[in-house]
Amino acid sequence: MPSFLRLHFTKLALLLLLANALLLLYLGTGAWKPLAEWSGMDIVGEGGAGVLTFVWLCLILNSRPSGRITTLLTLGLGLMFIAWWADTLDEFIRLPEAVSWDHWLESLPMSLGMLILTYGLYHWHHEQLAISAQLQKRERLFREHRHFDRLTPLADANYLRQQIELCQQSEGQQPMTLIALDINDFDGINQQFGHAEGDRVLLAVSQLLLLSLRNDDLLCRLAGDRFVILLPRTGETQARVMAGELQQSIAHFVYRSSLQQLGERVHLQATTAVTMAREESPEQLLERLQLTLLRAKQPLALRA
Repeated sequence: MPSFLRLHFTKLALLLLLANALLLLYLGTGAWKPLAEWSGMDIVGEGGAGVLTFVWLCLILNSRPSGRITTLLTLGLGLMFIAWWADTLDEFIRLPEAVSWDHWLESLPMSLGMLILTYGLYHWHHEQLAISAQLQKRERLFREHRHFDRLTPLADANYLRQQIELCQQSEGQQPMTLIALDINDFDGINQQFGHAEGDRVLLAVSQLLLLSLRNDDLLCRLAGDRFVILLPRTGETQARVMAGELQQSIAHFVYRSSLQQLGERVHLQATTAVTMAREESPEQLLERLQLTLLRAKQPLALRA
């Protein structure tokens, strides 16, 4: 586990300097109390609380990098430590009755520190929720790694069927639509540039599609140069708009072959098909989607 304590040395040094300055202020203003006036219970309670607060601060600084949340936690615990320190000094040093600032030092930093600490903990809570969500995604990826394509960072057809079934069970009456996307004349790319270059084209296209989709959308590689996008809570009209945008993105995508020094541009085009889910099995839905895609590709085959 990395230690960040050295990174926050300045914060701790400033806090200790402030505590030392407070001690000098008490000594310069008041006088030591006789031993008979010391209250062991108050010294242990207030001094112990101050020591524990400082230990909490060190533990937090030792486990966190710099940032807004770390600053809030440091400031909150630092103010609480100063309040406990002032309370502890009051048990050893008697101040003149005319002095009233000691009461402010004992109460104001404590209240302000607790408010700042609470605010910092609130943001820390949301930070941990975000980290937990990322860890769940990573754990899910490792657990289901067999359902992911070896070439592209995408799930395969089996994983797509599982997710379609899960969406059908959880979404209820919410619409769900699929987009199939097929790269036109991909065999020609393999013949002209080789299969290794074709694989690089598929990888580049998959990354381009991922950047063009929403967080809840699922992109899968169905087979070869064919991709399927699962759009939860999306109607057919919106899906057709997205399909057209994806076609335009691929048509304007500048991919240059790595086989030549200057890099010859590989012109890419894609055909899309949109199908809205009905009360059917994932296999039936995918079969209907594939038939829709084949019909969309028929004019291209006639022109060829």
